[in-house]
Amino acid sequence: MLRRRSHFFVLIDNALSVKAEKEEEQKEEEPTASPFEEYLQTLLQLKTTSADQFDNLEKHTQWGIEFVEKYNKFVKERLEIENNYAKQIRNLSKKYQPKKNSREEEESKYTFCRAFFTTLNELNDYAGQHEVIAENLTSQIFIELTRYLQEVKAERKTHFHDGRKAQQYIESSWKQLESCKRRFERDCKEADRAQQYFEKMDADINVTKADVEKARQQAQMRHQMASDSKSDYSSYLQKFNQEQNDHYHTIIPNIFQKLQDMEEKRIERIGACMKTFAEVDRQVLPIVGKCLDGMTTAAESIEPKTDSQQVVESYKSGFEPPSDVEFEDYGQAMKRTVSENSLSNAKEGKEKPAGKSKPKLWPFIKNKNKGSGPEDFSHLPPEQRRKKLQGKIDDLNKDIHKEMDQRDALTKMKDVYIKNPQMGDPTSVDPRLTEIAQNIEKLQAEAQKFEGWLAEVEERMPSKSDSHRRSGLYEIQSNIAVSNNCAQDRESPDGSYTEEQNTETQVKANINPTPNTNPIPTTMPDDEEFDDDDEPLATIGTCKALYPFEGHNEGTIAVAEGELLYVIEEDKGDGWTRVRRNQDEEGYVPTSYIEVNLEPNAKGAMTYI
Repeated sequence: MLRRRSHFFVLIDNALSVKAEKEEEQKEEEPTASPFEEYLQTLLQLKTTSADQFDNLEKHTQWGIEFVEKYNKFVKERLEIENNYAKQIRNLSKKYQPKKNSREEEESKYTFCRAFFTTLNELNDYAGQHEVIAENLTSQIFIELTRYLQEVKAERKTHFHDGRKAQQYIESSWKQLESCKRRFERDCKEADRAQQYFEKMDADINVTKADVEKARQQAQMRHQMASDSKSDYSSYLQKFNQEQNDHYHTIIPNIFQKLQDMEEKRIERIGACMKTFAEVDRQVLPIVGKCLDGMTTAAESIEPKTDSQQVVESYKSGFEPPSDVEFEDYGQAMKRTVSENSLSNAKEGKEKPAGKSKPKLWPFIKNKNKGSGPEDFSHLPPEQRRKKLQGKIDDLNKDIHKEMDQRDALTKMKDVYIKNPQMGDPTSVDPRLTEIAQNIEKLQAEAQKFEGWLAEVEERMPSKSDSHRRSGLYEIQSNIAVSNNCAQDRESPDGSYTEEQNTETQVKANINPTPNTNPIPTTMPDDEEFDDDDEPLATIGTCKALYPFEGHNEGTIAVAEGELLYVIEEDKGDGWTRVRRNQDEEGYVPTSYIEVNLEPNAKGAMTYI
């Protein structure tokens, strides 16, 4: 009976202990503000603040990069404006440049036209300076900023990646620390409950020794677990504190410092670009000033009196002013009577001598003969006709000189072929020489014709002496015979006036060709100079073709006017220069046809035409 009662009390005690444990668990679940928890709350706030700072910096640095992109776009649009402006200025200058025609020569006589042409050239140079501005903006700002944007974006990405990585690491460490702390807290509570249970079992006389021993071992095990958890928690807490100290005092400040340095460099780069933006314009100001000075100088060079005198010289006719108009008295009855005598007098009046002919009224008569007019320019006033004839003769003389130069060059080539048959066939030059001789004969005949008309005009201009109207053709020709053997009439432009002349001027000239200015050499270069070597001759200079040369004969090379060639052998005195176009094309051309520029270190280096 006593044993059963003891067992009952044990059951009651167990029930009470279970109830007490439940009450303690409920109390533990209620939140309590321990010092450790307060520290954790402070740490959580610090982590939130750090994350916010990263977000603020990320937004600010992104805005800074966008500002650089905006400024770079501004520079790009500015340089495009400069390029377009320069292009429009060049097109404007080109549009008003003089055309390649006879009108250009006419306009170039006046100072105001020359000033305008100078202004156009200076304006073209002025446009070139705006192109320089665009090029400098492109190379010194736009390209540099584009490359810098790529670099700063990569640097910014690296810094924020390091910051996020450090933030994630400290958060992971914090979670592990919290886990260790909770495990230690749980083990301590379980150790306390095991200890209390052991003490109860030990105090109860009704519990067997086996149950007491079991409770004691359970309590010891729980105490050991709590001790291990405490050791782990303490160790990890020390590690976390060190990492946290490094995080907030070393790692994050370093990242923030790098971001600050990056931001300062960005601002410094923007300032340097803005300074360069102004310096690019400042650098071209001296040249722009010279262009404007050139325009001002051209404007100041205009001479109104000179231009007006040029107009007088260009359009003066050479006519003498008309004489006074005689009074004709129709009031006398004698002159109104119709009789044979009056009729006879009337007929005789129609045959008045040239000295009493109708006055000249050409200056006041409108020219009806528009267009090219007759070949002898007889539709023009005497002075204008003289100038046209003189200009035509000068052009013919130039053509004659050109043909003579070709004839002299071919003559020298033929002489070279005769003395050196390996260079080519001498007879191959004869057809071209015959053609040139015919051309010279035609040109000289044409010049002779215009010389006759010019002599006729100068004879009719008493105010000008023949000595001041000499033609260039008479300086080339040796014998010219001028004879007047027939009469010729000239009619005015409108047919209202006729000068009667008893004789007609007829010019006959025996023209002798100009002697060769470059005599044919009596000696030729050594044969070894004309032998073909395996290695090409070295270049000793360059040349520019002044006239086209067909180069039909063997050993010569055809060139076009204005073509640039290499000189590989200079003129040896025979009038021929050896040139090369490329590695496979080379030959001889007349020296008089080219402008040679030998290199300074070449033997006998000189520049000659």
